[in-house]
This record gives sequence, C-alpha cells and structure tokens, in this order.
Amino acid sequence: MARRNHEEHSELEENHEINVTPFIDVMLVLLIIFMVAAPLATVSLPVELPVSSQQTPPDPDTPLQVTLAADRTLSLNDAYVARDQLAQQLDLLSGSNREQRVFVRADQRVAYGELMQLMDQLRQAGYLKVALVAQEQGRQ
Repeated sequence: MARRNHEEHSELEENHEINVTPFIDVMLVLLIIFMVAAPLATVSLPVELPVSSQQTPPDPDTPLQVTLAADRTLSLNDAYVARDQLAQQLDLLSGSNREQRVFVRADQRVAYGELMQLMDQLRQAGYLKVALVAQEQGRQ
C-alpha cells in the first residue's frame, strides 16, 4: 500500500509557475492605503503671509480682441485699424501692458499664412499671450 501511494504521488506533475495571487492582493492593499493617505499628506500648513503694499492690477474690463476679416482687414475691439498701427493701438488700449492676453478671431476663409502673419506681428509687438477664438459647435 505504501508503494502504491508513492506511485500516485509521483504521477502528479510539478508546477513551476509562480503564484501571483498573493502578490496582487498585496499590491491592491498598498494601492488602497496610498489612495487614503494621499489626501491626508496634502494638508497645508498654516502660514501667515506678509501683507504687500503693492496693489494688484485690476483685470481689464474689455479684453483685447483682434479680428481678421475675410477681406484681410483688421479690427481691434470692433474698430478698424491699419496693420502698421496695430502695435500702437494695442499699447494704447492695454496701457502698454504686454502681459495682457490678446484674443484673435479670424474668419474661416482667411488663409493660414495670413493668420500666421498676424500672430507674428503680435509677437513682434511683444504680445505673447495670444488666444485663438472659435465658435462653439451648435451656436451661430
């Protein structure tokens, strides 16, 4: 009988694969721990900041909007402006604040090269914060 038990045992194949189930269980537990602990780690320390005597500049009431029409005419805040006068008019409206964002609207029929020339002109004038305006889908 002992010999027969030994033969049955020798017929079982050895399994050389690693059992990854405990590893996955440990990883999931660690993931949950980090997900719970992460928000607690971002608690800010109470700090009393010094008071500044400098006043914060007010946000502009009217944004700077440059429009390039299909006939390649430029307008600044709905007033026509010559290309060579664009930089001066931008300085006038912004108070020479070149950090102010300029919104560019261009007709869809305007060639890409024309739009790039306008963007280049704005960059040369020192206005680097440029936002392209598009119409929302479904609104006309």
